[in-house]
Order: sequence, then structure tokens, then C-alpha cells
Amino acid sequence: MAYATFRPQAGIARMKQAGVRFYAQLNDFLPPEKRARTITYSFDVSGSVKDMIESLGVPHTEVDLILVNGEPVDFTYRVQQDDRISVYPEFKSIEIPPRVRLLPLPLSELRFVADTHLGRLAAYLRMLGFDTFYRNDCVDEDLARLSSDEDRILLTRDRGLLMRAVVTHGCYVRATQPARQLAELLQRFDLARAINPFRRCMHCNDVLRPVSKETISDRLLPHTKQHFDEFYNCPQCDRIYWKGSHYSRMRRFIDNLIAPN
Repeated sequence: MAYATFRPQAGIARMKQAGVRFYAQLNDFLPPEKRARTITYSFDVSGSVKDMIESLGVPHTEVDLILVNGEPVDFTYRVQQDDRISVYPEFKSIEIPPRVRLLPLPLSELRFVADTHLGRLAAYLRMLGFDTFYRNDCVDEDLARLSSDEDRILLTRDRGLLMRAVVTHGCYVRATQPARQLAELLQRFDLARAINPFRRCMHCNDVLRPVSKETISDRLLPHTKQHFDEFYNCPQCDRIYWKGSHYSRMRRFIDNLIAPN
């Protein structure tokens, strides 16, 4: 009995393969069956390791170290047949030599731009005193460009937005509830030490300025006019702020947020 054998057609190259494994929280971006294990990555044309990583769903803004066959590489490295690739996030407890780190140096000033789905988080950041750009009508291209042009950390739950090449400082926000999102950012960027609350307008981000009660008296309710003397005004949207019951609630919110566990 004769047996048929398969012979590749002339001109058809055999697919190359490399093994890649993601570590720690980078596994959050992977489907369950690919987490904490080596993934076989098949390719016919050698591309950059950045393209490979992002094709598997992990934004480059979350990656701080790549080892290929035990040696550190940058995002431009071209993946080769039988490469063993290890991809790591930023580690707070492990010192990585600066020469092999892929995340950019921290910005001299922490400023943010939040995508259109993070309006409440943007308001919370402004409440804590952080310069946070937010508009609910911005398209992804504008957000990415603003992040790059103004040195702002791009906050989003859209992985595709973080994969844009122009984005260097970005953060994938994992939590879905705004207060938990804020707690997540406080830990990731060590924001507690830089909090300077109630100095920005929560609606438009401008820095508030003191204003005398006499100049805004006609805009105040009788109870407010009688019981409060300290007022602030937003020079952009003209809103007025004072330390009423809303201030006490927000103060408790902040105290609970930064209280040690």
C-alpha cells in the first residue's frame, strides 16, 4: 500500500515560531488560556517585538522590560525563529538598570489627559489638585496627540488608544468604578504625596482664585451669604466654590482614600 506524503509547494515558506511569556499584571490583557504560560507566536515575516506584543493585546505603555533569549532588547528588535521572549511590567520592588528599561522617565510634572469614558475620574483628579484635561467630545487621535504634545499621561480603558505610536506616557485603568480608579492611580503614580486639594475647578480644570463675598453677593443664596465668608471663583467657567457641606463630604472622601490600610 502506498502512502501519500505532503510536500510544501514551491515558493511557500514555512511559518516561523517564537515563544513569548508575559509576567505579573500584563497577564490581565490576555485571555485566560494564555495567562502565565508560554505562548507560541507564529509569523512568516520578521516584525518588531513591539508589534508582536501589541498583536497579542498588550499595550507598549505597560511594558518596562523585554528579554529575548535572556538578553534585554528594545521595541525595535526583530523577532526571529525560536526566540524565547519574556515581557515584564514596571516593578516597584525590583531595581531594573535604567539602560534596559523601556518605560520613559517620569514626567517632571504629573499632568493627565482622560479619555471620554473617564469623566468622573477626571473630576476626582482635579479635586485632588492634579492638572487633568477632559472633554467628552475628543476623538482618539486628539487625545493621543495632546498626550504627546503637552507631556500628559493618557488615562484610558481603551487598549487600542494606548497602542498608538505617538503615545509614550499612558496608563490602562483597570478598575471600572471611579473611586476605585482613583485609588488605583494613587498607588501606581504615588500621588498621595502630591495632593493639593480644592485648588482646581472640577468642571473645567482651571486654577481657582479667591474672590470677595461683596463682588459675588448677588449670586449667593441667603443662607450661603449668611454663614460663609471664604469664596473662590473659576476664571474660565465663572463657577463659585465655598466650603459648604459638599466640601465636608469631599474632605472625608479624600481622608478615607489616603488613610493607611
